[in-house]
Amino acid sequence: MLIGASLIGQVLAFLRTKLVNANFPAIGPESTDAYFAAFKIPDFFFFTLAAGALGVAFMPFLAERLAKNDRKAIWELSNSLLNLLAIIMFGVGIIILIFAEPLIHYVVAPNMTPEQLHNASTIMRLIAFNPFLFTLSGILTSVQQTFGRFFFFAVAPLIYSGSIIVSIYVFQDSLGLIGLGVGALIGAILQLLFCLLGFFGMKYKYHARINWRNNDFRQILKQLPPRSIDQGIDSINSIVETNFARRLGEGKLSYYENAFILHTAPTLLIGTTISTAAFPRLTDRLAAGRSDLFRKEFLEILRVIIWLILPVAVICYFARGYLARMIFANDAPQIAVIFGFFVGAIIFRTIYALVSRWFYAQKDTRTPLFVSLFAIALNVFLAYKLSKAYDVPGLAMAQSIVAAAEVAILFFVMVIRDRKLLDMNFLNGMFKIISVTGFTVLTAFLMISILPLESSDRGFITLGTKLAAITAVTLFVHVAMSALFALEETKPIIRRIQKFILMPVKIQ
Repeated sequence: MLIGASLIGQVLAFLRTKLVNANFPAIGPESTDAYFAAFKIPDFFFFTLAAGALGVAFMPFLAERLAKNDRKAIWELSNSLLNLLAIIMFGVGIIILIFAEPLIHYVVAPNMTPEQLHNASTIMRLIAFNPFLFTLSGILTSVQQTFGRFFFFAVAPLIYSGSIIVSIYVFQDSLGLIGLGVGALIGAILQLLFCLLGFFGMKYKYHARINWRNNDFRQILKQLPPRSIDQGIDSINSIVETNFARRLGEGKLSYYENAFILHTAPTLLIGTTISTAAFPRLTDRLAAGRSDLFRKEFLEILRVIIWLILPVAVICYFARGYLARMIFANDAPQIAVIFGFFVGAIIFRTIYALVSRWFYAQKDTRTPLFVSLFAIALNVFLAYKLSKAYDVPGLAMAQSIVAAAEVAILFFVMVIRDRKLLDMNFLNGMFKIISVTGFTVLTAFLMISILPLESSDRGFITLGTKLAAITAVTLFVHVAMSALFALEETKPIIRRIQKFILMPVKIQ
């Protein structure tokens, strides 16, 4: 369900960006640079102050209370966190509302024209309270996930993207680019209302108070700063890269953001989705004292994630021209070049989504924080140096290098803490997966040679048909060779195919 909803969500996000590009220019008074820049500060505050408390720093404590069937403690803990973060994020909204223009001008996107600055600051003011609304939605869905309800968590983001898409057509003639901010605000409100429906039948009891004496609540607050800073670091990186991209010239911020959006899709679809679905179960294993099952299931999930992301990354690299032209018909070559250097980040950010949860499940938020602090320093340095040398593609190069370094360091720490983690079964499986990926690379190269991107190729049907053919053949070879190498990851797929083919049909 999560993967299906996430896939639809990524398609909507892709469509949203494509429609924004199609209806607004990258250069000029209505430049999409203003649209992309407006979301950076609200996203920073949400991820730094709120997202750190959601899920990984919050759900392990709920899982422990649920294991004891203590719903009263769950409601009390949830209410305390919800009320505290609601107060903080409402204050953040007021700050964004007041200081939107200087934040855009001095921090996010310098060198904007007066019209672009007006559009960016107006959109930022419209979405100033979106972090507040997202925080409420996030806490509500985190509680629901603890009880095994993933539907509302999975579907809620679709409402947000859909609202922005609708706003393009509703407000384009009257409000122009600013209408996108109106759509984002309406989407955040509708998303919250939808999340509230997830508590139907759970007998949730809300109380407008903060229980500072609750020991679990105090423990969450202790865990929160490292996790919040860790989350905020990614947003700081995004702001820094936005600033650098804007300084390189008008429109280049939009090109970079389009490539960045393309690269986040597989990471969210595979890494974040699978890790989110697995996290409650991993925390349950530790809560029950079964570290052996925690290790076993973690490695199984990690292998699946790597097996899935490698062929996707291969397709992204070889078919980058198709993807760039689909999301942005004009200036697609620039986006394709940038996206090509994001492939390393696609692989390692996907792996990081699960690896970081290995620490969070053990209530260790400090180790990922310290590694992230190193990562941001390295990323800022590399982004500055490589963007000077290679223009905007240098920013993508920095992302890939830093993502690989971050995962390598965390793996090193994991192996030190758990000597039994990387057993021979896992290492043999990884050797087979990498060997299979060699055939996948060869297949993708041959398919691109057979179906090259022509200058006349335009439109979703033409581009989509070729891309679908390249993807289908490449994935088929990946699965077929995986089966030939007897990889465990293919067994569920083969069983389902066999069941479908051999399923008896009743004749009336």
